[in-house]
Amino acid sequence: MDDPNFRLLPPARPLRIGDLAPDFVARTTQGEVKLSNFQRRWLLFFSHPADFTPVCTTEFVGIARAAERFAALDCALLGLSVDSLFAHLAWVRAIQEVHGVAIPFPVVEDPSMAIARAYGMVDESSPDSATVRASYVIDPRGVIRAISWYPHNVGRSVEEMLRLVAALRATETEAALAPEGWQPGAPMLALPPTVTGELADGADWFCRPAGAP
Repeated sequence: MDDPNFRLLPPARPLRIGDLAPDFVARTTQGEVKLSNFQRRWLLFFSHPADFTPVCTTEFVGIARAAERFAALDCALLGLSVDSLFAHLAWVRAIQEVHGVAIPFPVVEDPSMAIARAYGMVDESSPDSATVRASYVIDPRGVIRAISWYPHNVGRSVEEMLRLVAALRATETEAALAPEGWQPGAPMLALPPTVTGELADGADWFCRPAGAP
């Protein structure tokens, strides 16, 4: 039987920020999905090592509970693991029964690891998916704007995922920079000067609040 996933070849080099996200078509818990259909919105595309595992369950519960906050940022959610669609369906149902949380986003099946390998989530020679816990923030043009990898034994922070999406959106719309720990509504930094005439007076010309004279 043909792999239901769109036939993807691994990239010639690892994906980097600024690359177009590789497109694919795959079965999910909410029907067939094509990645490029998410364009015109931000997208958080995240993988997890396996269904019915402790850390992944806490991540899914946390992301599901924050789904409306992601939606407020015009950011769609898309999960993935190498497990089968039937395992995904059983796990999603178990999460709802045990934790009382419905998973509102589609979960992609990737039993051949074709998508995971195309995205560099697992090495081409890897025999399993033990290291797959990756996140990609993709902008409305289909460009990868942020990438993170976590080991299988450490869960990601949903709050940091939200902060990252918000910061990427803000830096794009306001032509400014997000400082360490930036939160929505907090001051941003001015873009650095590119010519001598743009240098401002004062010793802090290289790190100034956005809008400062």
